[in-house]
Amino acid sequence: MLFLGDVQSALVLAGLVWAIALLVRHYADPQSDRHRGIIFGITALLALRYIYWRATETVAAPALTVDVFASWGFLGIEMLAMVGSFSSYLMMSRTMDRTAEVETYWQWWEKPEHGAPHHPKVALLIATYNEDIGVLERTIIGAKFLRYEHKTIYVLDDGKRDWLRDYCARNDVEYVTRPDNKGAKAGNINHTLRLLATSDSPPDYVAVLDADFVPHQGFVQRCLSLFHDPKVGLVQTPQHFFNADPIQHNLGLSRSYPDEQRFFFDHVQPSRDAWGIAFCCGTSSVVRFSAVVEIGGFPTESVTEDFMLTLVLQEHGWKTVYLNEALTEGLAPEGLKEYVTQRARWCLGLMQIARSDYGPLGDSRLRLRDRWSVADSVIFWLSAFSFRLASIFFPLLYWYFNVIVVDAELVEVLRYFGPYYLWSLMAISLVSRGGIVPILNDVTQLIGAIPITAAAILGLVKPHGHGFKVTAKGGDRSKIVVQWSLMRPFLIGLLLTLAGLTIGIFS
Repeated sequence: MLFLGDVQSALVLAGLVWAIALLVRHYADPQSDRHRGIIFGITALLALRYIYWRATETVAAPALTVDVFASWGFLGIEMLAMVGSFSSYLMMSRTMDRTAEVETYWQWWEKPEHGAPHHPKVALLIATYNEDIGVLERTIIGAKFLRYEHKTIYVLDDGKRDWLRDYCARNDVEYVTRPDNKGAKAGNINHTLRLLATSDSPPDYVAVLDADFVPHQGFVQRCLSLFHDPKVGLVQTPQHFFNADPIQHNLGLSRSYPDEQRFFFDHVQPSRDAWGIAFCCGTSSVVRFSAVVEIGGFPTESVTEDFMLTLVLQEHGWKTVYLNEALTEGLAPEGLKEYVTQRARWCLGLMQIARSDYGPLGDSRLRLRDRWSVADSVIFWLSAFSFRLASIFFPLLYWYFNVIVVDAELVEVLRYFGPYYLWSLMAISLVSRGGIVPILNDVTQLIGAIPITAAAILGLVKPHGHGFKVTAKGGDRSKIVVQWSLMRPFLIGLLLTLAGLTIGIFS
């Protein structure tokens, strides 16, 4: 009876927190920094309460035993994930919307207060390697029909394809190739930047599009509006997609569940922008030509040259700002293998940056907030995926070897973890406008957890000597393809868990 009473009191506490959370969600304004700060402040306090309980009540007493190794090992992984959570709470406590600024400074280059009227020249670079004509044609035609007239389109072909050269000639766009593929995408762009710098009429700005991203007609003009500030070196816009990503497609949720990157582009980047740490994501961006020439072009030390470009620009006094408007649309990877490969490359690139002079403890002249920006991304790639793997496989130690990883009763879990979990669900639902669905979000991160975690560790231990893997786009979804290499570890984990539960019930 005492146990039931404890459970009931814990459930009442969790229910009270949930009721307050729902009330707060109804009345709070997700665009108000004050409201966001209060909500995430409470989230952090509940998280600290949970952490204190976990660290003092649920781990094995110090000794040279397997229980201690497993218990403290799992706690360490969880605490690293919690550090990432605290960083995100602080970051998400602010947000920025620059649409009004665009309207205020629309075509500022024609207004007297900014000097003699002029029309900035824009070089639009479309980097390509192995995309077929069906993918490239959309992008090239979309670029030609941009409303902005003072532009020149350059197709940067690292595949050296004669048919593409001929296609560009027929469509009056510039075709550029180079003798080698050094530096991958960044090297391809830098080759053209050098050509532009030595031309008789260099551009004022450079827009960058991936081969599969089609610009909306107002893309260039709306981005240029934010360059009214002479300190702005780069404007980044979000990435939206024509097609469903593999998670949406395979689960049949493309109409009801947003693509996996929506939370980052719609909510994380505006929050980063409010702190002055929004970063370049490669495609769908515009950079001031004088700024990129000053820093010597796109960095080639990392396979995520876009993030590193932001840091180098910042070190030289240039700002990166974020315009949260859907101004381009591209292709998400069609297959799970390509989807995971892309994210593992992003992860590797962040680890390369972490080990460079632009890492959190590097010798660069970065501001403290820029170092925080890199540290936040590194902790995310190191902890978010590994913690989910640990949550699946650590319990097997209990079922098969009687190793107690978390020594806690159900009532304690309800009392300490329940309020934190329910309140954090409300907080993330508020800022994402319901765009994060807990179980589906976990599935999304679990699918690539093993190769991404491996990439994180490999990138920290051996940051260089890895090839650049281009993400294949425009694939065929008419056939069912099972990615057994990705699925096998989870099938094994499922079978072992079911067998362990059966043994536990009947043993």
